[in-house]
Amino acid sequence: MALFMAFSTSADQAADEKAIRDALGGLMPESVQATPVQGLYQVVVGPNVVYMSADGKYMLQGDLIDVQSRLNLTDASRQQARRSAIDAIGEDRMIVFAPEKVKHKVTVFTDIDCGYCRKLHSEMDQYLDAGIEIRYMMYPRTGVDSESYRKAVAVWCADDRKQAMTDSKAGKSIEMKTCDNPVKTQMELAQQLGLRGTPYLVLENGDVAPGYVPAKALAKMLDAQTGL
Repeated sequence: MALFMAFSTSADQAADEKAIRDALGGLMPESVQATPVQGLYQVVVGPNVVYMSADGKYMLQGDLIDVQSRLNLTDASRQQARRSAIDAIGEDRMIVFAPEKVKHKVTVFTDIDCGYCRKLHSEMDQYLDAGIEIRYMMYPRTGVDSESYRKAVAVWCADDRKQAMTDSKAGKSIEMKTCDNPVKTQMELAQQLGLRGTPYLVLENGDVAPGYVPAKALAKMLDAQTGL
């Protein structure tokens, strides 16, 4: 009887997962997992974590909290989803400013014409001195085909991307070249993350820090997360 019940439960979960995947159509969730709440499943789609009923008819967005332990059961999954989505883009599709000895890596969605993005970049030496690698992805807030978008593409297509990034953020003119580039893909990911402004920092544990964070404060935050 115990074996039959275990098989039945597994079969029920498989049927629930199929119903949820069918309901989502072409979204192709990365994972569908049962939660401690009967009939409620956690679903990871790209960088997003949502909850769905077993029949796939209902979806909830928000945090699942264990009231007794006061534990947020969604945080870890959401952080992992962000990390996986960024890893899928790949560091070779980013513009990376790395110190000689890397202690931490931070992914920064940036806009060439954003004031606080320029402030962050003007202090790049301070981030590097603190052992923080800055991995840039582009998010021109004015959208595709705007001047900021064309600058982002030109930076990517430059012979020296890092120098072009530095020059453009300093307000200097750069050659407005075009080529195959990841800017639209990075913009799509930013929108999936719910990004509203720049700079937008994704920390190495998958947590986020929307807005400019000075190097010393960021280093302290990252050290605390990693126990350094």
